[in-house]
Amino acid sequence: MAKDPGKGSIDDMAEPLKAAGEAMKASGQKAAENSAALATRVIDHAEANTREAFAALRAAAQANSLPEVLELQTRYMQEQGNRSMTQVKEISEMIARFGRDSIETFKR
Repeated sequence: MAKDPGKGSIDDMAEPLKAAGEAMKASGQKAAENSAALATRVIDHAEANTREAFAALRAAAQANSLPEVLELQTRYMQEQGNRSMTQVKEISEMIARFGRDSIETFKR
C-alpha cells in the first residue's frame, strides 16, 4: 500500500504545533502563578508599611514635645524611604525573574 504523500507533511507539522501549544499552556500557568506571587508580595509590603505608619503615629502621640514629634517624623520618613526602595527593588527583581522564566519556557 502506497504512503499518502500529504500524510507525512501533516504529521511533521502536527508535532511542533502540539509542542508549541503545550509550551503556551505551561507559560499561561506559570504567568498565573507569578501574578499571584507578585500580588501577595505587594500586599505584604502594604501591610508592613501600614504597620510601621501606625507605630510612628503611636510614638508621635506619646511624644513629650514638638521637637520630639519632628524627630520621630523625620526618622519615620527616612525609614519609609529606605523600605520603599528595598520593596521596589524586590518587586523589580521578581518581575525580571518572571520575564526570564517566561522566555526560557519557549526556548525548551
